[in-house]
Amino acid sequence: MQAFELPHFYLPHPARINPHLERTREHSMDWARRMGMLDTPTPGGGLVWDEATLAGMDYALMCAYTHPDCDGPTLDLVTDWYVWVFFFDDHFLEQYKYSRDFRGARSFLDRLEEFMTEGGGQPRQPENPAEAGLADLWRRTVPSMSADWRRRFTTSTHNLMVESMWELDNIERDRVANPIEYIQMRRRVGGAPWSANLVEVAVGAELPAALAGTRPLRVLSDTFSDAVHLRNDLFSYQREVREEGENSNAVLVFERFFDIPTQEAAELVNDLLTSRLVQFEDTALIEVPELLADHAAAPHEQTAVAAYVRGLQDWQAGGHEWHARSNRYMNQGVATHPVGGLAGPTGLGTSASRPASSALTPGVVRRARQHLQPVFRPVGPLRLPELYMPFPVRTNPHIDAARTYAVDWARRMGFFDSLPGTEVGGVWDERQFIGLDLAHCAAMIHADAGYEQLCLSADWLAWGTYGDDFFPLVFGNTRSTAAAKLCNERLPAFMPLDAGATPEPSNPLERGLADLWRRTAGPMAPAARAEFRKAVEDMTTSWLWELDNQAHHRVPDPVDYMEMRRMTFGSDMTRSLAKLTRFADVPPEVFETRTMRELETAAQDYACFTNDLFSYQKEIEFEGEVHNLVLVVENFLGLDRFAARDVVADLMRARMEQFEHILARELPELLDDFGLDEPARQALLRDAEGMKEWMSGILEWHRKCVRYTEEEQHRLRAPVDPREGVPANHAWSPSGLGTSAARLAAAARSLATR
Repeated sequence: MQAFELPHFYLPHPARINPHLERTREHSMDWARRMGMLDTPTPGGGLVWDEATLAGMDYALMCAYTHPDCDGPTLDLVTDWYVWVFFFDDHFLEQYKYSRDFRGARSFLDRLEEFMTEGGGQPRQPENPAEAGLADLWRRTVPSMSADWRRRFTTSTHNLMVESMWELDNIERDRVANPIEYIQMRRRVGGAPWSANLVEVAVGAELPAALAGTRPLRVLSDTFSDAVHLRNDLFSYQREVREEGENSNAVLVFERFFDIPTQEAAELVNDLLTSRLVQFEDTALIEVPELLADHAAAPHEQTAVAAYVRGLQDWQAGGHEWHARSNRYMNQGVATHPVGGLAGPTGLGTSASRPASSALTPGVVRRARQHLQPVFRPVGPLRLPELYMPFPVRTNPHIDAARTYAVDWARRMGFFDSLPGTEVGGVWDERQFIGLDLAHCAAMIHADAGYEQLCLSADWLAWGTYGDDFFPLVFGNTRSTAAAKLCNERLPAFMPLDAGATPEPSNPLERGLADLWRRTAGPMAPAARAEFRKAVEDMTTSWLWELDNQAHHRVPDPVDYMEMRRMTFGSDMTRSLAKLTRFADVPPEVFETRTMRELETAAQDYACFTNDLFSYQKEIEFEGEVHNLVLVVENFLGLDRFAARDVVADLMRARMEQFEHILARELPELLDDFGLDEPARQALLRDAEGMKEWMSGILEWHRKCVRYTEEEQHRLRAPVDPREGVPANHAWSPSGLGTSAARLAAAARSLATR
């Protein structure tokens, strides 16, 4: 019996079939036989695959559905890649996952990586079918592609193979990932980013190197990947979880985290799948054309991007059709179409040729939820549960001096000055800034810093918070997104990588950045300087994303929100201030490992979600915000604010427990695996201690900060005090560390009381 009834899927694009299917079926069977994949024994007897097994899974049919327009030789090549990757997965399961053979798995993966050579050459004689297949495919594919594509494909293939150890480790420890960790890791181990790279091969058009790393194309790849993986998890739950003992499956993850029945978990996974498809469509229709215009993309580059988008759409539609047919999956009751009987438009913006009642309803419902959320709801104070925080708070002894200095610095930078185009003075006044007490936050997250370093940290927090308030105040109420983009494009000029001269600042935002960069970048190593500048640029660019969502009255997709929240909060920027000297002792590749990446993002999420809990009433009731995780959870799950609050608190605990797990289990293994010397080990351990203080300090700052109380919000919106001659206080009250300012409606409401 099936573990659950498959849900109603959102299918926005029609599936089509490649006319070269039969040719490729014959080719792929012959190729697998020649590579030795059909006579590879399992440790327990029997074969990993035989002809009947491979024929039943029918990867040629999958590729014919997912790549309907490529020619016969290209379909052969792409299908061989999928035969190889599925064989790798099944062989790895039989040989290493069942036996929990960590040492053998590492050795197997290390050897396999050697076959991804720079020029397509072969470094050694293959010793097993996985090596033989990869060597053959690399030789046939890589030489005809650009260096940029080879780099991206090598990375995704590396992730696909190496991150299998994460799954093996979780099985060994009987550990089910939390939802955020799972989505992040599934992209790396699940292979869909790798599939997106192969789409470029199939459509015969590579992404322009200058555009491949931009947010719109990254979101296309991420949403495509998440949708592919979530769909696969629904179809493969029976085999993976019930039969093979796997625990890397979204349905199981949601079952455990939300403590709900399997059927309900499956429906929730499908809701997230729908949300990611809607995000894909919005990105393709809105953000991608804007990207091409902003970069003045040449016609051939525009054509390449359009072909890539269409290829991803075809993959989604065809992948569903294949899952509904393959004997590899649980697919009883899922409707299919006759092979060869499908046709229809597949271009950008076309809809499925299915009945509207069955095909479009989930997407329409999802969009309605995102765009119809009421604003300025009187929600009242959100009483918070006890938040899990295992680390103590320490405070820098220079805090009082830093507080005095911070006010003077903000005044000198012009943070209290009036700005052209605003109705009521500037972004802040002095009283408001003192109430923020960002020096207190800096003193806790950098408890051991000297006086000058503490002042620098407090100033960066002030600048980031000022900028986060500056953008919606200056550009949000007029929806001047073009002006906001121009403002953001000027900022890198005030962060020269050579620490040289900068232009003349034209506003407090530029003046503050120029001063901070001069004081910060000089002592940095070049690599640290480049990383820090990217962290600042990511934060400022994310403010444009917030402006766009607010203009469209769009509550973000939950995955997109969580990933962008790390940027809007300035997580990388503020964390970087605590680790400016780490590059001297630690090899840069250490920070690219899953261990360090997951450690960092777990800490960042805990801090971001802290702010969302404390600022909920301020943002929802007084500012009309759509960027708050409690609201995002309310909107996505259909919960009231109290249940959504508890989900956010549970996510915070899960991320903190993951942080503790990595510190206790994975970080010591990382130190040994890299053979790091004592200075490097101590640098990493100091970095981990810094993350602890960063999280505990941010939580304590929110607990002590007056900004998030209901009384403070009413005070800020009180009528003008004629004795002071200024509004108290502008109605665009800033939201503190990493949050957005109030919107036009709040300003109008305050002005009406004058």
